[in-house]
Amino acid sequence: MEPSRHPLALVTGGSRGIGAATAVALAERGYDVAITYRNKAARANKVVAEVEQRGVRALPVGCDMTQQADLDRLFSTLREWNDRLDLLVLNASGGLERDLVAADPQYPMRINRDAQLALLDGALPLMPKGGVVVFVTSHWAHLYGQVINLPVYAPVAETKHAGEQALRERQQVLADRGMRLVVVTGDLVEGTATATLLERAVPGLTGALRGPAGQLPTVVTMAQAIVAAATDTALPNGHTVVVGTPLESLPRS
Repeated sequence: MEPSRHPLALVTGGSRGIGAATAVALAERGYDVAITYRNKAARANKVVAEVEQRGVRALPVGCDMTQQADLDRLFSTLREWNDRLDLLVLNASGGLERDLVAADPQYPMRINRDAQLALLDGALPLMPKGGVVVFVTSHWAHLYGQVINLPVYAPVAETKHAGEQALRERQQVLADRGMRLVVVTGDLVEGTATATLLERAVPGLTGALRGPAGQLPTVVTMAQAIVAAATDTALPNGHTVVVGTPLESLPRS
């Protein structure tokens, strides 16, 4: 296939929530967008249709990020689709899925740390100078060990924090290639699977976190922050973008 003239972004977990909103926002900025999804192909195809309505190309790839064979197939498919990858958005995470954790207690670490590194390793050969990696996280994970965490979310926060730290250890590797890492951290985000699962576990949580402002970040707010971070060349390697409550305002442990 003839390479596209548009920049190319890969958004993990792009079939819903923040990932889907980010895919559409990137399309509006002229990116071709590939998205991964673990299942629910029909949902992924709806996002693809929205992206293509913006006049760019879209590619859905079913991928269990914890399986190396799936990751190999993902990057093989990307190479067939285009000759480069300009932006990697590491949005997908997990650890609240009871069935997956029951079957594999190490699943949170495997998806939130190990898979993030494996995705970076797979993407690097495709990424040119000027490429950007965006890691999407939560305040509770970003400041794990410093702030009060919900017990139900603690395994996710701990392992996402481990993933962020592992990626930050690769900052010099990225710098040597003329690339950069940006971290985008947000409050609990309205309209995400995480918000739904936490509300089931702790009824009333969402309302309590809205606080005096009466609102939490939305998936669109997060998507706009991710795209702004990815395209702002003034942001240095390792920069953290904060969405929602200022980090210094969070209750400390």
